[in-house]
Amino acid sequence: MMKMSTAEMEKLNVSMRETSDKRLYERYLAVRLRFEGHSFEEIGHLLNRTRQTISLYWQAYQERGLAGLEMDHSPGQPTKLTDEQRSQLGAMLEQKTPVDVGFEARHTWTLPLVAEWIKMTFGVTMSVRGISAMLGRMNFSFTKATYSLVRADADAQALFRKQTFAQLKKQVEAEEIDHLLFEDESMIRSYQALQYNWFPRGRQRKVPTYGKHEGAKLFGAINYETGQVHHREEEKADVAAFVRFLEDLLSVYPSGKMALILDNSRIHHAKALQPFLKKHPRLQLVFLPPYSPNLNPVEGLWLWLKADVVNNVFFEKFYKIKLHVSQFMNRINKNPMETIDRLLVRL
Repeated sequence: MMKMSTAEMEKLNVSMRETSDKRLYERYLAVRLRFEGHSFEEIGHLLNRTRQTISLYWQAYQERGLAGLEMDHSPGQPTKLTDEQRSQLGAMLEQKTPVDVGFEARHTWTLPLVAEWIKMTFGVTMSVRGISAMLGRMNFSFTKATYSLVRADADAQALFRKQTFAQLKKQVEAEEIDHLLFEDESMIRSYQALQYNWFPRGRQRKVPTYGKHEGAKLFGAINYETGQVHHREEEKADVAAFVRFLEDLLSVYPSGKMALILDNSRIHHAKALQPFLKKHPRLQLVFLPPYSPNLNPVEGLWLWLKADVVNNVFFEKFYKIKLHVSQFMNRINKNPMETIDRLLVRL
C-alpha cells in the first residue's frame, strides 16, 4: 500500500476543509480512507458508491494527485428515484414480467405499467415522459424480446458469480491480480440489423445498400476496475487473430498478473494457443459457464456499439466501418464511468 507523506496529508486535509463541492469532498475522503487502509469495497459501502467508482478516484489521484480528483460532472436535475430505487427498478425490468409482480395477464412492460409499478412500490408518481428519459439514462430501450439458451445451467452461473468471480474480485483487492478483464468477439457487417427508430407515422426510414456484405471480426476487452475498453479488428476470428489480441492486451498492461474472463469458444480452448499461454504465465484465462453470455459485459458492449453507430446504416466502404467503431471506442473511453454504470455495476 502506497504511503502518504505528512505534507501530502496536510494538503489533503486543507482541501477537504476548503471545498464546498460535495462531490469533490467525497473524492478527497475516498482517497484519505484508502490511505488509512480501507478497501475499495469498504469505502464504497461508506460512501454509497460502487467499488469501481472508488477505484477510479484512487487511480486519478495516483496519476495526477489532487488535481486528478477534480473530474468534470454535471449534476443535472434531481431525479425522483434514488440510486437504490433505480437499481431495484432495473433489476425488476430485467428479471420479471408484469404478471410476475401482480399485473394479471400482462407479459410486456410498457411505460404506463412501469409508472404504476413505481407508484405501487415506492409511492412516487412519475410521468410517462419522465420514466422514458430515466430508462434511457439507465440504458433501457423499448426493444424486441429474444429467445434464451435453454441449455444454460442456472446453478453453474450462480456458482460462477458467488465463488469464481467473487474470488477473483478478492484477489484484485488483495493485489494478487493486477488486471481483471472480460473478453469477447463479435461480427460487424457493412449493414447490420434494422432497428426501431422514430420516424413519421405511416412511413419507414429507407437505408440504401449496394448488395455488398463486407465486415470485420472485432475482439474486445473491458477492464473491470477502470472501465477502459480495448479492441482489435480482424478479418476472421481464428487462433492467430486471438493471439494478436492477447499480445495487444499484454502490451497495454506490460506488468502484473492479468486474469481474462471469456466464453468457451473453440479458439479459446485451441491446442495451438497453449504455447503462447506457457510463454506468458502472467496471463490467466478464466472460463465462463457454457451458454452464459449474460455473465459477460462485453456482450452488452457489442449491443451498445451496434445501437449507437452500426444499426440502420449501410457502409459502402469497409474503412468506414472501422472508422465508426474506432470513434465509438474513443468516445466511451473518455468517460469510463458510463461504461461502468452501463455494463459492470451489476456484476
